[in-house]
Amino acid sequence: MKKALLFILTLTFFSILAACSSTSNSSTGESTADAETKTTGATEEGGTLTIAWYPNESGADLKDAREEIGRVVEEATGKTVEHQTTTDYIIAIEALANGNADLAFMGAQGYIEANTKNKNVQPLVVPSGPSGTLEDAVYHSWLAVKNGNEDEYKDGENFSIDNIVDKKFSFVSNSSTSGFKVPSEGIVSYFNKKDEYKDLTAEDLLEGGNFFSEVLYGGSHQGSAVNLLTDKADIAAFCDTCVNNYVEVAEGEENKAGSVYKVKEDAAEPFNTVTGEEFKVISVTPVLNAPFAVNMDNVSEETRTALVEAFTSDELANNEKLFVPEDSEVSGLFKKTDDERFLEVEDAWFNPIRELSK
Repeated sequence: MKKALLFILTLTFFSILAACSSTSNSSTGESTADAETKTTGATEEGGTLTIAWYPNESGADLKDAREEIGRVVEEATGKTVEHQTTTDYIIAIEALANGNADLAFMGAQGYIEANTKNKNVQPLVVPSGPSGTLEDAVYHSWLAVKNGNEDEYKDGENFSIDNIVDKKFSFVSNSSTSGFKVPSEGIVSYFNKKDEYKDLTAEDLLEGGNFFSEVLYGGSHQGSAVNLLTDKADIAAFCDTCVNNYVEVAEGEENKAGSVYKVKEDAAEPFNTVTGEEFKVISVTPVLNAPFAVNMDNVSEETRTALVEAFTSDELANNEKLFVPEDSEVSGLFKKTDDERFLEVEDAWFNPIRELSK
């Protein structure tokens, strides 16, 4: 774990740039929590566990994956699962923190925000890296531009962010780790070295007129990417894992600055309106993997233990509905490229993301 923490702390954004409402049933039913959440949390006595999902994982294309997670949870605990899909990060974060949801799959920043509101919100598991360990348990935050516009963001042969000032920029949500927290802190760190921007803060990036000419929020990583591809934004932040089901490498290597990605011809919403469009990645920054988190106000230690055992089992690691083979056409939550699996993790593992706010 120490190696993983050191890896994240030392790979800064700058160095990367320089180098380069409704119904609910059992596990098959879902409730949409756009305007409101449940008024009372699911309880152990009630025999129901509610899983909250970010907008990124709330789409119809990932329904089968959500239901498979629900099936695993039901078999492990003997309780009925309800899925709470959302169109806003904050709904999922608040639902977990206030007990209206019992579990949630969320980014590191969202987990930290929920934990800050309620210390009994704790991480359960995270997906490992290809090694099957926490050493490489990372995904990637991208900055991307439309293919053909990349020369505006170059200094010689290397990509540079000097010219992002006064551009139209798309983030995901200000509660997103890879779609706001990491890129915003990277931008601030870079520009703070310049006298003109020595007082720049992440708050200055939240809306247009201070640094960017306009700031948009996609609401999801998919939405931020579509903002770019429909020319609403000149440059956008989003992550690799949330768009992998919709795009393919057209030129270069995965997660390499300079690589071109193309939207698949059969891409699901919201990419179905921009099929064939291409973007180029100009920055790639590793980010700690996203956890499943649990509210221990609602969940007993016995249930938590059962969940950890189920999630970290070999059976689940080999479940192709969850860890989808790399060459599969099935849309899934996680890719199986080598030895990926779920691993139990402690709160302290997320401290590198906490440090970004200090």
